[in-house]
Amino acid sequence: MEPQKYPEPRQPEGCLVTAVRLPVRIVVLVLVVPVRVVWDALVVGGRFLNDTVLRPVGRALLWLGRAVFVWPLVGLWRYVLVPVGQGLAWLGRVLVIVPAGWLYRVVLTPVGHAVAWAVRATGAGTAWVLRGIRAGLAWVLRGVGAGLSWVYAYVLAPVGRAIAWVGKWLGLGLGALARGVSAVLIRLVRYLVVVPSLWLYRWVLTPVGHAVAWCAEGVWWVLTGIVKGVGFVLYWTSRVLFVLPALGVWRYVLTPVGRFLAVLGREIGEALGHAWRVAGHISRAVGRFLATLLRWVFVEPVRWVYRTVLTPVGHLVRDAVWRPAAEAARGVGRATRQVLAAARDSARQARADFRRMLFGEPRETAQSDRRELSDGGARNLEKRATREISPHTRG
Repeated sequence: MEPQKYPEPRQPEGCLVTAVRLPVRIVVLVLVVPVRVVWDALVVGGRFLNDTVLRPVGRALLWLGRAVFVWPLVGLWRYVLVPVGQGLAWLGRVLVIVPAGWLYRVVLTPVGHAVAWAVRATGAGTAWVLRGIRAGLAWVLRGVGAGLSWVYAYVLAPVGRAIAWVGKWLGLGLGALARGVSAVLIRLVRYLVVVPSLWLYRWVLTPVGHAVAWCAEGVWWVLTGIVKGVGFVLYWTSRVLFVLPALGVWRYVLTPVGRFLAVLGREIGEALGHAWRVAGHISRAVGRFLATLLRWVFVEPVRWVYRTVLTPVGHLVRDAVWRPAAEAARGVGRATRQVLAAARDSARQARADFRRMLFGEPRETAQSDRRELSDGGARNLEKRATREISPHTRG
């Protein structure tokens, strides 16, 4: 069971809101009512235009688009492109696929088998030749390797050992000479460069550096004090000239004005919504009044005139004028048709009398059915007369 939700209590409104609300709602209602009436009239007119003009025109345009574009394209696809595609597919199958399959089965497959057999035979011969060449090269290389091994063992190895022994003793001598020269150079560099440099750094450069650092610290302290003083003066000047007036304007001018404008905007928005709803009711009432007025001023009199005047007059005209006139017209038509039939019979009889007078009486011919045979015999499917043969009886 859900707990019952109570509406949040509205905050108390001040006298300013109460004083602004009623005039704003009255003014907004006066301004919104004509707009709502015009809006409702436009809505009704738009619905009537949509139902009577736009929707039929849209359906007609849709039908026209189908008749002009869709149906021709469908007919073109169904009765032209599809048969042409099927015909091209059949032609491609008959002219390309079937000959290509026959060519593959009858020509390419035997040729491929023959080429494969030839390649296998050639490969076997080539492999046999290569095996012979490999055996010969292996025999030659074994001989060359044996000769090179003898040369290495009895010529190159002794020579290399002699060269290594000479190089070893030569390296020992050169190493001793290099160690002596380096010791002499180290002594000279130490007493000619390092010791004077250390003395110069300790007794000249260090006191001078300390003095320069002390002077730089003093200059930095003076500059820092000047900057801090200028910043302090500028801070209080800008605070007094800009910040405090801006804060006062914000707190005592802009904030109250903003609150008033916020209340005014909120009230105008609520007044617009309320006035729009009230204007809707007023517009509906005005529309119903105008519809009732139009009904009693125009529709009901027209209906009464049609029902009490035009309908009896129409029945009277129909019974007294149109039906007798129609009966008379039908009688005249029947009499005219009879007269014309009699005239046609008279003319036909006159032509027959004139023909008999000129050519005499026509000879009478036997009337026979052309579909039946003249000899009265039976007829088969080939329309030839045959004798009727009685069926064979058993026993």
